[in-house]
Order: sequence, then C-alpha cells, then structure tokens
Amino acid sequence: MLTALGIDDGDLTAGGLMEEIGVVLSYCGVGLVMMLLGFILVDLLTPGRLRDLIWTERNHNASVLVTTGFVAQGIIVIAAIWASSDDFGEGLITTIAYSIIGLLVSTVVFLVVDLMTPSSMRRDMVHAEPHPASWVVGTLRIVVSGIIALAII
Repeated sequence: MLTALGIDDGDLTAGGLMEEIGVVLSYCGVGLVMMLLGFILVDLLTPGRLRDLIWTERNHNASVLVTTGFVAQGIIVIAAIWASSDDFGEGLITTIAYSIIGLLVSTVVFLVVDLMTPSSMRRDMVHAEPHPASWVVGTLRIVVSGIIALAII
C-alpha cells in the first residue's frame, strides 16, 4: 500500500510516522488553543455570553465577529507554522509567540476602531439586528491578520 502512495519501503518507518503524527497533533493543539483564546477575548470584549448570543439567540453580528476571528487567527497560526523552525520545540514556541501577538494586535485594533466609531461598536456587534459594521470589523480583522502573517513569513 505504501508503494501505491509513492513511498518506497525504506522511506518511512513506523517510528518516523509516529513522530510526524505527534508533530501534526502538537501544532493542531496549539492552533485550537489559540482559536479558543481568540473566542475568549471576543467574549470579554463584547457584552453578554458569546455562546448564548450565537447558539441560542442566533445573533448575526456576534457570529460574523467570531467567524472572521477564527479565520483571522487561523491565518496567523498557518503562517507561524509555515515559518517555524525545523526544530520542533523551537517551532512550537515561535508558533505560540506569533499567535499570541496576533491575538493582542487583533484586540488592540478592535478597541481602537471601537473608539473611532460614533456608537459603541462593542454593543453593536451583539445587537439583535444585523449591523453592517460587523462585516467591516470582521474584514478588518482578517486583513490585519494577513499583514501579520506576511510579516511572519
């Protein structure tokens, strides 16, 4: 079967495969933790419980904010993994560090934009009525993450 996948018998060992699986699972764990931290930060920045707003109240604005936040943070994590060192331990550390920088910058951008808007963006993002600003803020978060990702690479 390995030959059908283009792998010669001597190219892959069980130990090597297990090591690679461990690396992949470790990076997945870091990515998931960063996504969770991003969710918690947005929950702290907005009124109400984000879980209830999205899954119970079906709030459009909160959903856009969280969805674009996941995309934004994912872009940073992907870039951090791509740019990480061949050394596994060092690569994990830099991925965590870059991801945390992304979370912090995203939070600062959110707060600065909130100060610049005529109303409370924090309240607007959880208002029951769909608000066009949710797409503006979400897009801004993705663009800022793209800038951070490119700086990492």
